[in-house]
Amino acid sequence: MSFDLALRLTEILLALALLQHSAEHMTRPEDRRLFAPRIALALLMLAGIATAWVTWALWGIGLLILRRFDGPYNGGSDKMTLLVLTCLACAHLPLDIYWRELALAYLAVQLALSYFVSGWIKVINPDWRSGIALSDVFRFSAYPVSVRLRRIADWRGATFAASWAVMGLELAFPLAVLHPLALAVALLACAVFHLSNACFFGLNRFVWAWFSAFPALLWLQARVV
Repeated sequence: MSFDLALRLTEILLALALLQHSAEHMTRPEDRRLFAPRIALALLMLAGIATAWVTWALWGIGLLILRRFDGPYNGGSDKMTLLVLTCLACAHLPLDIYWRELALAYLAVQLALSYFVSGWIKVINPDWRSGIALSDVFRFSAYPVSVRLRRIADWRGATFAASWAVMGLELAFPLAVLHPLALAVALLACAVFHLSNACFFGLNRFVWAWFSAFPALLWLQARVV
């Protein structure tokens, strides 16, 4: 994958993430002055129009949103969105190609680390190793979209296996960068993981936020390995 293609795919996926995040705020009049311009700029990015200055304008709005909500109010998805936006903005700077590639490479490394660190935090927790933590997510979390989903908490064998499947995927993810086929399989597995979280727990913001960083890692793998 070429640098320009990775950059363009990142723009498209990030624009979709921004449109999704912003649409949720359009029912609140006090938020429209920030999120309506964000939607307009995201549509320009999606269409590939003046993406360099559009990216920096979106970055500025992102800082205003941080101030409006006293930080990334939606946690990880907002942090990843701003990270992708920052790296994308730096990749558009009129600098030598080395520095522009470094911005995209940094995003790729952060993506790999995001999975590994998440897996490490889980595996050192005995409740995750036993499957209890995942059972508690289904049993007590406010996220599940259906009461019937809470019954999964009683399937101890399934939650134990699912816990180790998630931890194994996250911990082994950086190793997938060593081979293009392994990386493709790992990214597909992560895509299924994020989509499952969206369906089970309503964590829909994480889907496009993390997807938007995938092209950077595919590009870096082809560039370095």
